Amino acid sequence: MLATDLQLSLSGQITLGWVGNELWQGIRAEQHYFKGSLMFLTDLFAAGGIVMYPLLGFSVLAVALIIERCIFWSKVNRQQRRIVRGVLADYQNGSDDVLPKLKQNSDLPIARIFMEALEMDYAPPQAFHNFLEGAIQAELPLLRRFNTIFDTIVASAPLLGLLGTVTGLIQSFANIDLGGVGQEGTAAVTGGISEALISTATGLIVALVVLMFSNVFRGFYRRQLTLIQEYTNQLEALHFCRHQERRTENSAELIKLRE
Repeated sequence: MLATDLQLSLSGQITLGWVGNELWQGIRAEQHYFKGSLMFLTDLFAAGGIVMYPLLGFSVLAVALIIERCIFWSKVNRQQRRIVRGVLADYQNGSDDVLPKLKQNSDLPIARIFMEALEMDYAPPQAFHNFLEGAIQAELPLLRRFNTIFDTIVASAPLLGLLGTVTGLIQSFANIDLGGVGQEGTAAVTGGISEALISTATGLIVALVVLMFSNVFRGFYRRQLTLIQEYTNQLEALHFCRHQERRTENSAELIKLRE
């Protein structure tokens, strides 16, 4: 019995040791792969020449702006419809919770538009319409935010890649030694060609990625304009009905006073 327990204990220790060794080997393989990938990217960046630095700056800037726009549009698309429906229902019922609810969601463009218009709730319909239009125009720059920067990156990145192509070819031709057959001259020529190809590919990749996200954001912008027009038309219709009701009530009070 003791011998059997000893054998089981030794077998368990051997199994645990084998599993631990396999895990350690896997971790070391992952480390080597990561280091190899990092060295490959570093060598690729260095081979691309001087234009890789502005392309890197464009890439970092584009990633930051794309993340900001994704957060903004995801929040708008996720919360806007529910909030607008609740606000329009409360406004139709004459509730006093309309403005507090809008202030709680003042980070949404449609909430700020409604707040600015409802501050002039007692204005005539035409004046109310003008206030709405002004509020919409004030929000448009926020909805189009960073579009100019995206357009600049899309237009400039391929040109920088082309500049890298030109400088790489110039370097290649400058290093051509027609009378020499050594490996140093060949390496210099191929280095210039590599710079030309890598910079061109990098510029195109940056431009294509930014262009894709820019078109997505433009689609969100056009859709948002349609929704804003729909929601403000509903608010105007409700305001017109309330304005007519107030006029009717005021006329009834005047008639009573005259009697």
